[in-house]
Amino acid sequence: MPRILLVEDDREITDNLSAFLKREGMETETARGQREALEKMEENNYDLILLDISLPDGNGYGVCRAVKEKKDVPVIFLTASGDEYSVVTGFDVGADDYVAKPFRPRELLSRIRNVLRRHKRLESTLEYADISLDPVKGVVTKGERELFLSALEYRLLLIFFNNKGIMLSRSRLLEEIWDSSGEYVNDNTLTVYIKRLRCKIEDDPQDPKIIRTIRGLGYKVGDEQ
Repeated sequence: MPRILLVEDDREITDNLSAFLKREGMETETARGQREALEKMEENNYDLILLDISLPDGNGYGVCRAVKEKKDVPVIFLTASGDEYSVVTGFDVGADDYVAKPFRPRELLSRIRNVLRRHKRLESTLEYADISLDPVKGVVTKGERELFLSALEYRLLLIFFNNKGIMLSRSRLLEEIWDSSGEYVNDNTLTVYIKRLRCKIEDDPQDPKIIRTIRGLGYKVGDEQ
């Protein structure tokens, strides 16, 4: 699971974007300013930095320089400063990409995946049993056959594959698959989508071996602890 540091002082953006990226299988930590970002980068390893230019105690350019001097970590600037000077300066200090606000989450996700792929920091496939999921292409296969999943089915499978060996409660699944557009997903809807997903990935949906029900607790893929 890619680990991302989001450096942004707007609480609404950090909350919404962190939740969105988590649903897409990316672990996200946040920092509100330059000092906190640099401290976290000293203590932890990240696969990518999402970085605002205007920060309360400095600017993103300084953070980007520090990242590039010490670690080979890709950086994407997220900023409302879309003028040519800001863009050129961002690339001059080592940015790998530049996304202007307001941005569409799906477009940003595509940019993130492209940068991670270029830096070989995105796992090419997630596999269990005879099911393979390619998070870069968004393709799911069973053996040699491609499966066609709805957006919610795909997100549900991605959550399970990113949490192999972990029991996931229904409440956690509902929280994870909450759609960024605000679409309401209730308990009955979750039951329907798990049933549909099993019909597509299981050899025998009535006796599931991939997505197993842990009675009274939730669901689990894999036996790893």
